[in-house]
Amino acid sequence: MLLAIDVGNTNTVFAIIDKNTIVGSWRCSTVHGRTCDEYYVWLTPLMGLSANIKDIEAVIISSVVPGVQFNLQQLCKKYFKTVPLIVGSKKCNLPVEVRIDPGVHVGADRLVNTVAAFDLYGGDLIVVDFGTATTFDVVDRDGAYIGGVISPGIDLSLKALHEAAAALPHVGVKRPPNIIGKNTLDCMHSGIYWGYAGLVEGICNRISEEQERKLSIIGTGGYARVLGQEIHLFDNLNSELTIHGLSVIFNFNKNGVYEE
Repeated sequence: MLLAIDVGNTNTVFAIIDKNTIVGSWRCSTVHGRTCDEYYVWLTPLMGLSANIKDIEAVIISSVVPGVQFNLQQLCKKYFKTVPLIVGSKKCNLPVEVRIDPGVHVGADRLVNTVAAFDLYGGDLIVVDFGTATTFDVVDRDGAYIGGVISPGIDLSLKALHEAAAALPHVGVKRPPNIIGKNTLDCMHSGIYWGYAGLVEGICNRISEEQERKLSIIGTGGYARVLGQEIHLFDNLNSELTIHGLSVIFNFNKNGVYEE
C-alpha cells in the first residue's frame, strides 16, 4: 500500500492508497517542530482503523513547507523502511509538462493538482484550490501546466479583517440571506461569500478570454463545496484531488529509485 502525504501551509493530510483507491485519510495541523516519532504515535491508531500500518510499502510526499519535510523523511526511513518519492525533486518525474518562465519554482501542490485534474477530467481546465491561498492553475489541452493566479485565502482574509478592525468579529463562511446585510455579521458574510464567488467568476472568465476558449473549472479545498453548492461556480468538485494526483505521480514513477 502507498502512503500519500500532502503538506500544506495550514494542514497536512495523510492518506493510504490501495490499488489506486483511497482507503483512509487523516488531517493534522502543519507544525514545524513535530518529530518523526510524534507523527508515528499520532498516525498508528488512526491508520489501524483502515489498514495495517505494517503494510505500507511506499510513500510519496508533496510539501510546500520545506521545514517539515526532513522529519517526514525520517518517519519513512525509521518506521516504514522506505525512501519517499518527493514531488519537485530531481528523482520525481511528472506525466505532464510544465510550461512557465525558466528558473521559476512552482508549488508542488499546484503541480499535483494539475496531474490529478488532467487524469480525471482531461485538458482545458482551471483548477481552483481554496487553501491558505486561493490558487487558480491552468491546464492546457495536453495536460501541461501553463501558469496561474494566486490570491489570499478565505481564512487569511477573515483573520486579517478581524485583526485590523477592532469592532469586527471573526466569522465563518456561509451564504447570507440577502446580498445587502442588515447587521454586521450578515454584512461580513456577504462580503466574504459573494466577494470570493465574484473573485472566482471574474478570474476564471478572464483566463478563458485570454485563452480564447471555454475552460472547465474544477474546485478543490475546504471552501470549494461551500461556494459551489448553491451558485454553481464549478463544473466539478473534488475534495481528494491532490491525493489522487499523488497516486498518479507515484504510479508514473513506480519503478524509480528514490535516493536521499
